[in-house]
Amino acid sequence: MITIENLHKSYGRLHVLKDVSVGFEAGKVVSVIGPNGSGKTTMSKCILGMALPDKGDIKINGESVLKKHAYRSQIGYMPQIGKYPENMKIRQVIDMIRDIRKEATNVDEELIGLYGLKDMYEKRMGSLSGGTKQKVSAALAFMFNPQILILDEPTAGLDPISAEILKSKILKEKKKGKLILITSHIMSEIEEVADEVMCLVDGQVKFHETIAEIKMQTNEARLSRAIAKIMNGED
Repeated sequence: MITIENLHKSYGRLHVLKDVSVGFEAGKVVSVIGPNGSGKTTMSKCILGMALPDKGDIKINGESVLKKHAYRSQIGYMPQIGKYPENMKIRQVIDMIRDIRKEATNVDEELIGLYGLKDMYEKRMGSLSGGTKQKVSAALAFMFNPQILILDEPTAGLDPISAEILKSKILKEKKKGKLILITSHIMSEIEEVADEVMCLVDGQVKFHETIAEIKMQTNEARLSRAIAKIMNGED
């Protein structure tokens, strides 16, 4: 579904992505991991069209998306920290995004219901806790039934029940054949929802394997231990 070919991206002298080539298939949850500054966010921004690579290509369903815009309607994005106009009410933010995406006919309001957001519709965004803003971001990411979801630390700030609701939603959408990319530092969470793990280190792909392959190669039952072994270069 997404093919990244020889992607390079620099900011001044800082070379953030270095010849990244990787493919992501539909119907999979892929966790993108790596140390801070490894290039995870920049790769996501390149896929979203928020950053233009210096070299390389990004294809969705075989077609290059560089310098194009229409493909973005296929993507739902949940930032790690959603930034919204503080004086707008939850209802106004949701209505605004609906108006922007008015061509979308298949609207998914499941998370609005599960998170009880309608009961808070008249609250202003500036008065919300970080966790409630995360719920709004999650609802907006899934709302327009996108074929690709990019979720950046999606459970950060969520209480355990709300996090479970979101993980269940991720697995439900995967069954519909969607591709879901998740950046997360929480290994137990990755193990619950992901099929594959892609690791970036210093802007390069260190590995991209299924969770089963990672555990088998390292002879570890826990993903956190398995990845620690790989990162430390242990046999």
